[in-house]
Amino acid sequence: MQGIASRRKILIVDDERTIADTLALIFSSNGYEARTSYSAEQALEMLEEWRPDAAIIDVVLPGMNGIEFAIFLKASYQACQFLLFSGQPGTSDLLEEARRKGHLFEILAKPLHPSFMLATVSDMLSPVPECPQGLTH
Repeated sequence: MQGIASRRKILIVDDERTIADTLALIFSSNGYEARTSYSAEQALEMLEEWRPDAAIIDVVLPGMNGIEFAIFLKASYQACQFLLFSGQPGTSDLLEEARRKGHLFEILAKPLHPSFMLATVSDMLSPVPECPQGLTH
């Protein structure tokens, strides 16, 4: 995993600083360039100078919520993959609102084991294998 990870930038957006900082430490120690943001607004400012390959986004954030931020990422930075997660049970209303706007998201429940997060991000960032000649995806 170290070979792929060393070229990849990960943005972690969570208003719980301990969680964001811990995830950044975990990803950094596994070869990723990880940066934290404690709000979506702070992450938007960061995107002006630094483009992540993937973002791990808490859904319940002050100001702009994580789903709104994910919609922005999806529209503005199509190459950036993202993973939404939340420890709050009341995210179904936010998911429903996004669905009405044409966006389907999956939210993973906190806490997530670090090895699961590393594997999930690694899988998200892995290139799609080429099909044998004559076959299509």
